[in-house]
Amino acid sequence: MSHSTPTGTPSARRSRMRWTIVGFSALGLTIAYLDRAALSVAMPFMSEEFEFSPAVQGVLLSAFFWTYALFQIPSGWLLDRFGPRVIYPVAVGWWSIWTALMAATQSFGWVIVSRLGLGVGEAPVQPANVKVVSQWFPRKERAFASSLFDMGQQIGTALSVPVVTALAVLGGWRLSFLVIGVLGIPWLIGWHLVYRHPEQHKRVSAEELAHIRSDQAEMAAPEAGAGKALWGRLLRDNQVWALMTGYVFRSLAGAFFLTWYPSYLLKDRGFSKEDFGMVGAIPALIAIGATVLGGVVSDRMLAKGMSTNLARKVPIVSGLGLSACIGFAPFIESNLVLMIVLTVSSAAHSFAGAAILSLPAEVASSPASVGSIAGFQNFGSQLGNLISPIAIGLFLSAGGGSYVGPLVGAAASCLVSAAVYLFWVRVKPVTPSPAPADPALADPAGTGTASPERTTT
Repeated sequence: MSHSTPTGTPSARRSRMRWTIVGFSALGLTIAYLDRAALSVAMPFMSEEFEFSPAVQGVLLSAFFWTYALFQIPSGWLLDRFGPRVIYPVAVGWWSIWTALMAATQSFGWVIVSRLGLGVGEAPVQPANVKVVSQWFPRKERAFASSLFDMGQQIGTALSVPVVTALAVLGGWRLSFLVIGVLGIPWLIGWHLVYRHPEQHKRVSAEELAHIRSDQAEMAAPEAGAGKALWGRLLRDNQVWALMTGYVFRSLAGAFFLTWYPSYLLKDRGFSKEDFGMVGAIPALIAIGATVLGGVVSDRMLAKGMSTNLARKVPIVSGLGLSACIGFAPFIESNLVLMIVLTVSSAAHSFAGAAILSLPAEVASSPASVGSIAGFQNFGSQLGNLISPIAIGLFLSAGGGSYVGPLVGAAASCLVSAAVYLFWVRVKPVTPSPAPADPALADPAGTGTASPERTTT
């Protein structure tokens, strides 16, 4: 296939469209995290109206992750089958509707329903971003590119604190959900106008396309087999389970900042709402830079000739190890020192993120399975996110409101996760099983092609 500019003449210079694409991925993740983190910030306001107990709050904060985890693996398959151009905007539209519907909450049950709907919609977002990076970036740029879209996680979380707090103070907590629920609309329009597969994008020059594919030659051919056949092979692979397990324990710690962190500062540490609105976002803001730094470090190590295994593991293991400092938080009396420790823990946790997100593309035997592997990995992440807020709520109820158990447990889970990535994960391609003989398995839709990507120009 020849690649040309819109005028039909070959481009003479390298375009930079891949950076625009990853920018859209980052913005999509920013909106997703702003929407999902809004409940944790609004919870102190909501509990004043509904008088939710800590145990009930834990269930509410966890509900999002029930469907988010459940739909991870199907989302990965849908992305491999239909591509990010189709699945990503459907997801954003769906979750935006359910965010806005939170404003209609009148009971515990409606909060649960709204969060379950939000979880379904957001399930494809991380597998979609991983899939986009695997299609648009050469291996030597993937950790940095992953760090750029993963910044959306920290930006969205950071924005949720001042935005939701300000809206809740000015117009009530319901207004905050209405306002952030409409933010997905401009993103949907932009994605529809901008996103195409690299080979089909009119603004991608021949030089940029060659650069994207420069170290992907060994993964150029799509993998035969799909659906259950692909899932069966992945479920039998030791490394897929390693990626899932590592992410479970990482998320057990990270979920604290997404769920109970505002309540911890406001109710346990005595922060006023005004003080929390000013300083509560600091850990997430610092984590933005840490995310990018982790991606840069990993890619530079790779560029200097280190093995991919080492270049990805050093940021992961060192970041998770340092993040365990969160275990000191309940024993610190000074709120200033506390914020420093929480900021270091959050930043170190994020430092590991970009290298982790690059792993599905590193172990995939072909581009056709990247989305599915990312779905399995992110399923592990959401198991941790699901368990953590409920466990913290139960700890608080049983321990008289003490955060010692939850925060020491978070530190332990960081160390377990670091050990999993260090000793179990091996960055190498998954060895595929022989392709199925049944043509229906190779082309389940009966289209005459096994290509998973269906984009339209």
